[in-house]
Amino acid sequence: MTSEHRGAPGSWPRSASTQQGDDAREPHKRAKQRASVPGRVWRVIVWGAMVFFLVNVVLLIATVAVNSIATRWFGTLLPQGFTLHWYAQAWSDFQLASVLWVTVEVVGAVVLLSVLLGVPAAYALARVQFPGKRLAMLIFLLPLMVPPVTYGIPMATVMYKVGLAGTLSGVILANLVPALPFVILVMTPFIEQIDPNLEAAARIFGANTFRYFRYVLLPLLVPGMLAAALLVLVRTIGMFELTFFTAGPATQTLVVALYYAVFSTGVRAPQSIDAMAMIYMAITLIWVLIALQFVSPTQIVSRVKEQKH
Repeated sequence: MTSEHRGAPGSWPRSASTQQGDDAREPHKRAKQRASVPGRVWRVIVWGAMVFFLVNVVLLIATVAVNSIATRWFGTLLPQGFTLHWYAQAWSDFQLASVLWVTVEVVGAVVLLSVLLGVPAAYALARVQFPGKRLAMLIFLLPLMVPPVTYGIPMATVMYKVGLAGTLSGVILANLVPALPFVILVMTPFIEQIDPNLEAAARIFGANTFRYFRYVLLPLLVPGMLAAALLVLVRTIGMFELTFFTAGPATQTLVVALYYAVFSTGVRAPQSIDAMAMIYMAITLIWVLIALQFVSPTQIVSRVKEQKH
């Protein structure tokens, strides 16, 4: 065997067909490599944008957090000193005790009413077939699909005419408008997953409507109800527009009080406003973390997609 036909030491000589196959695959490899270049560039752009966004958010939050405990911070990399005095001042200046109590009352009432009214409505939409069901579902979800300002101003105008604006009941009613459809949106696909044959089996074994609800349906609904309640709670804490339109001096929630603290007349220390913002951020973050322990937004989306298919 000549040297030109001899392969590498310890290897078999390559046949002509193998060599031709490698030559045929080589252009495909080069084309695949060229095609992967735009994909790599796109991934770099997406990841770069995400990192840039996250870094900016983290730096903004860090700036507010540091300024809320700074004695004086002007023209230097770090403050000259640190203190918790601004939190105490914000608590007294902005009457945070009464504001937090109003926030608890509004959020608690909205969560309770939205679950009590939304779960039966979701059960009816999930179980009953009737003409115009899609239209009814669209009407229920309309407050979620349009900006709150769109219907918030006319609703506030009506409330001022009937004397509900500025009262605690008016603020609760305004926040209930988007909260109730949100519960229906979460609970409808959740109820559709429950096998309707369970009710027939319970009836066969002699269970009446109350016993079926108490011992069969309610235990199955509790996880979905808890998830919907926690998500409504987080949403209501951050609801600004509707609360701002309908709240009075004694019925401001924390987010509205924070807005007035920033834009009201008079000289206020920016550190105390930042301290109030950190209190609001901490309360919202705590409830978001609690909510994520019970529900995942991706699971809700996947349930809706499964029901559509």
